Amino acid sequence: MESLSASSLFLVLPSRSARINRLVALGQRVGQAFADIDVQLKQRHDLIPNLLETVKGYAAHERGTLEEGCQGPQRRDVGAGTGTGRGLPKTSLSGRTRAN
Repeated sequence: MESLSASSLFLVLPSRSARINRLVALGQRVGQAFADIDVQLKQRHDLIPNLLETVKGYAAHERGTLEEGCQGPQRRDVGAGTGTGRGLPKTSLSGRTRAN
């Protein structure tokens, strides 16, 4: 009977230590996964000021383009003197786009 209990003890102990090692390894993988997520979030956080500066620059460009586009027809109407925009001067947009 002693040989049976001793052999069963040798079978149970490695199985138990393998389970414990597996749990420890899984715990480390979970910790590493959370650390990776933290690093990615930090990198994103560091990129936010660059993104804001890009958006501000683009907004300023768009604002300037919109103001220029809105002021263009007003200048043409004043130059023609009619208010209809039909008697466009030579410096109008249509005159600048042609090669003639």
